[in-house]
Amino acid sequence: MIKQIIFIINYPSLYEILKEIKENLSFEIINYEHVDDFIKSSHFNLKNLLIIGNPDEDLQLKKNLLKFNGLPLSIKKIVELINIELIKLRFNHQSKININQYEINFNSKFFSRNGLSLKLTEKEIEIILYLNETKTKHSILDLQKNIWGYSSEVETHTVETHIYRLRKKINDKFKDEKLILSDKEGYFIC
Repeated sequence: MIKQIIFIINYPSLYEILKEIKENLSFEIINYEHVDDFIKSSHFNLKNLLIIGNPDEDLQLKKNLLKFNGLPLSIKKIVELINIELIKLRFNHQSKININQYEINFNSKFFSRNGLSLKLTEKEIEIILYLNETKTKHSILDLQKNIWGYSSEVETHTVETHIYRLRKKINDKFKDEKLILSDKEGYFIC
């Protein structure tokens, strides 16, 4: 699983404490000395991020902003509060993912369009998300490695079987044969 990232803005003491214990944290930390530096950065437009600002400063950032009021708090409590907020962000982010005219709810495993819903397996959702992620064609070897973790020496028809069944489920429910396509270069979502 990819580690979530928290951004600490103008809170050097908290950053230094978390930096000391970073190998024990379930998230990455990035420090910004000033809110303007953060806003100018490429991180400012990322979804699913948590920003921690100095409680003594008005950061003018409303979304995903966590301030620790009622200090002092133990470091254990601070890490607990951060993890709770990250869980909320992850849950909300996964609850609605749009792909073409479809919506995936990763938490409930439903794939929906125009009032129709189809229950998918976690692996089927992983396939759809992976194919949609880069908008490129993915070979069988690429899918074996990145979805199933297989090495290229493994002889298997797992990828073809899963995609065949997934396409059939989608076509049976939504009458859509064109969501997952393939050609000689691999599988893709157009």
